[in-house]
Amino acid sequence: MRGWWQDLTDLVLPAECGGCGRPRTVLCPECRAVLSGVAARRVRPVPEPPGLPVVHAAAPYADEVRATLLAHKERGALALAGPLGVALAGAVRAGLRKAWGGSWAGAEGAWSRGAGAAVLLVPVPSGRRAVRARGHDPARRIALAAAGELRRSGMPARVLGVLRQRRPVADQSELNSRQRLDNLAGALAVVPGGARLLSGGPVFLVDDVMTTGASLAEAARAVRAAGPVSNAAGAAAVYGGETWESREEQNVGSRRERTGRRPGRHGMTGAGCAGGVVDVVCAAVVAASPDSFQINRN
Repeated sequence: MRGWWQDLTDLVLPAECGGCGRPRTVLCPECRAVLSGVAARRVRPVPEPPGLPVVHAAAPYADEVRATLLAHKERGALALAGPLGVALAGAVRAGLRKAWGGSWAGAEGAWSRGAGAAVLLVPVPSGRRAVRARGHDPARRIALAAAGELRRSGMPARVLGVLRQRRPVADQSELNSRQRLDNLAGALAVVPGGARLLSGGPVFLVDDVMTTGASLAEAARAVRAAGPVSNAAGAAAVYGGETWESREEQNVGSRRERTGRRPGRHGMTGAGCAGGVVDVVCAAVVAASPDSFQINRN
């Protein structure tokens, strides 16, 4: 197990690049370019699980990108959350442009005037046992960094950790796509009161990696099952005051984020909630299996 002094040393003087191993850098310029130097694209696993929302990914899950994600997830290289968050933010933007189409320019204009609802990033949760073993929740940490990156670009964004596992699930590393669907069926649920929060803006499911799409499909099912709620009540609940989650967001990313300012209360702009019903606009991941990029159905 790593000591706290090793984690602190890596943050101040990184041991090596998370992607290629180059010494004394968190992520070298070449690996950053591989991670987020190309526009995010829509991806589709084969077979595509029922209920999977439209997914955009920043990069294929291979080589330097795979090494970077594993260094963050399994080896506790927490400083990588920043560049991974930048990549995830790019995938979120690509998804929003696709989902809103002709409404995108209007949404950008509303945000530039300080209006419009925040984009709600909902991370797919890790199991409690995995979080304890790793010492952190990778998808949640990357989502917090992505929200900060989106806010710095002028797009209001919040992280809502409202999904929870309601039953244990088996390790998925050795399961095929059908087995993963069965393993996760009904495993996730929105916490009590979470549906009210989710009605405050367009909902974006986020994760670090998509392979078969089973996790995102189950997360989408759980969010959609949250049911009809009041949009007005949801907006008030999201922005009613500073929460533990909003304080945590301030601790991920650059110092410019750590202002303690609360997002303003604004009306809904764009897609996301129709008639008070929580819906999933899209999903975004840092990386997806290389095969999912090769489907010419965009």
